[in-house]
Amino acid sequence: MEWTFENTISSENELREILGYPSEIVTRKTIDHIDEHCRNFIEKSPFITIATSDSKGNFDVSPKGDPAGFVKILSDKLLAIPDRPGNRKADTLRNIIQNPNLGLIFLIPGIKETLRVNGEAKIVTDQQVLELLTCEGKMPSLAIIVSVKEAFMHCAKCIIRSKLWVEVDSGQQNSIPSLGKVLVDHGKLDISYEELDESIKGDEKNNLY
Repeated sequence: MEWTFENTISSENELREILGYPSEIVTRKTIDHIDEHCRNFIEKSPFITIATSDSKGNFDVSPKGDPAGFVKILSDKLLAIPDRPGNRKADTLRNIIQNPNLGLIFLIPGIKETLRVNGEAKIVTDQQVLELLTCEGKMPSLAIIVSVKEAFMHCAKCIIRSKLWVEVDSGQQNSIPSLGKVLVDHGKLDISYEELDESIKGDEKNNLY
């Protein structure tokens, strides 16, 4: 089925006719630094998403997770994020080299609100920073330093609507194909998905840090 769309919103005026305008509470909630509330949230967060784009505007959103507080607060304007071993595709890192602007969302399991941080990033290998980001006795090879421009709490509605933290279906995992099968199908790889799944499990066990 091919979709055609006749009623496309193409200006902010059209958008505001439908949505209206934010309240003063919303317009004044954004700050330009990490205060005690943001600090408390970041120190308890074990999971973030990072949104970046390259110089041509091609976007990527990458998840990162570690023990709570893995994102270190260097100052009220600077955050440090470790780059742990992965697939070496390096989408986030390559994007930062081309375009330093990025957005972060911090999540805490069981907490309905989220923290959003926007800013500019650079990639560093300073020993002092890498040592600070050490986990399980392993230092990361690289760190992402974020200069904070905006920080604000995001309301709980999306988490409430999704029932993200209250309805965990233990049978859900069996309804989703394994990563090995997806990679074999997408890449048309000359390897069985069972073999690839075993390799992925080994990597998850032995190459986290």
